[in-house]
Amino acid sequence: MTMYPDQQKKLKLIREAVEEQLAARSLGTRSPEGLFAPIDYTLRLGGKRIRPLLACAAAAAFTEAWQRALPVAVALEIFHNFTLLHDDLMDRSPLRRGQETVYRRWGDNTAILSGDAMSIEAYASLAEVADKSLLSELLPRFSQMALEVCVGQQYDMEFETRSEVRVEEYMEMIRLKTSVLLGSSLELGALVGGATAEQARALYDVGIQLGLAFQIQDDLLDVYGDEKTFGKPIGGDIVNAKKTLLLLYTLEQLQGEELKRLQEILTYTPEERRAYIDEVRALYDKAGTRLYAEAEIERLTSEAYHGVEQLPFREEGRELLLALFHTLSGRTK
Repeated sequence: MTMYPDQQKKLKLIREAVEEQLAARSLGTRSPEGLFAPIDYTLRLGGKRIRPLLACAAAAAFTEAWQRALPVAVALEIFHNFTLLHDDLMDRSPLRRGQETVYRRWGDNTAILSGDAMSIEAYASLAEVADKSLLSELLPRFSQMALEVCVGQQYDMEFETRSEVRVEEYMEMIRLKTSVLLGSSLELGALVGGATAEQARALYDVGIQLGLAFQIQDDLLDVYGDEKTFGKPIGGDIVNAKKTLLLLYTLEQLQGEELKRLQEILTYTPEERRAYIDEVRALYDKAGTRLYAEAEIERLTSEAYHGVEQLPFREEGRELLLALFHTLSGRTK
């Protein structure tokens, strides 16, 4: 799909509005500084603001007044960044978007407490939606999403200590950890825009497919991406023996000495595995893992596109959503 200038302009306008709303919360000037400065720092690290863009674009699919979705959009972005802050702590990741992570800069305790405050701030933003009658629909959905993200993170941690994980289990984990947030972004934005519960839920399902593709792409970039554009060291999942789709698929495909070699590398310590990133990548190539992952990304993205095309949107809104999906599916970081 081609993204026309008017779509680019609209997405830029939405993103600017989201940035203005984030800045208006004045997190960088609140006291105590030790609590709020890490939150402000986290939000200033940037990113593509995909979740708030999805929420506002979903609202625009049903109404010209997409600005109604801004409180929801900001809530989603703050919540998303809260999960990243805590993920970095749990994973002991040194960098986020090319910059030092919060726990490395301020310490573990601050990362925990500032993250907690971010989750509360997300709910505060959600409650600022203009039509208060919507809160009875928005709050339960937001809370369910938040809980499922935590469930997905717990599964992710448990997988680290299990000797075997099936591909199906991994896909369910990333549905919870990643996809439900994208699905909820579309669902909540659509509800604020005037969609019926059924239409909003159909968009949620679209977001699930998109989120699965998003996470597989992220896993792929961790192994095959460019460190300068990816924003964090390449090969981190290999070093940590993280059970991604790439690793699980490769373990299923390899046989004989190659399988034994990969299993042997997985028994090494993380520091030892740093010297074997290239060798593991070569084993992935031998198993056809990169091609498999790329094909899955294409399949899931196509399903998301098809889902949007089947719904009764305002045409301008449909084009905006498809343009945003195109940006997401072609991302480099």
